[in-house]
Amino acid sequence: MTDDAAMAIALEHAQRAQQENDVPVGAVVLVGGEVVAARHNERELTADPTAHAELLALRDAAAAREDWRLVDATLVVTLEPCPMCAGAAVAARINRLVFGAPDPKAGACGSLYNLCADPRLNHEIEVTSGVRRDEAAALLSTFFAAQRGR
Repeated sequence: MTDDAAMAIALEHAQRAQQENDVPVGAVVLVGGEVVAARHNERELTADPTAHAELLALRDAAAAREDWRLVDATLVVTLEPCPMCAGAAVAARINRLVFGAPDPKAGACGSLYNLCADPRLNHEIEVTSGVRRDEAAALLSTFFAAQRGR
C-alpha cells in the first residue's frame, strides 16, 4: 500500500473523529503494506486525554501482533504527532512514520521537537511528512473554525 492510499484511510478516520466532535485526526498502522490497525481521536467520546488516534492505533496493532515491538510497522497519521504520541512511536520501535499536516504548536516529529531523530533516545524513526497535507490541514481548519463559531 502506498503512503497516499494509507493516508486516505487515515483521513476517513479523521472525518469520523470530527463527526464525534473531536479533533479530526486519524491514524493507520501498516505492516508489510497491510493495515493492521486504524483509529481516530476519541478523547471526547471516552473523556480520556490519552485517546489520541496514534496511541489507539499503536495499541490495536500491538494487540493484533501480540507484541509491543512494532519494528516492521509504519504509522500513518493525518497530523504530526505530539510529544506523547511521538514518544509512544519510539517506545513501540516503529520503523517509519508518515504524517500529513505539520503541527507548529505541538509537533514532535520535526516542527517543534524531533523525538523521532533524537540520538539520545534508544530508537530513531524514519519520517516522511506532507503526504496529503492540504487535505489534512483543511479538515483541521474547518473543525477549528466551527469550534470558534460556537
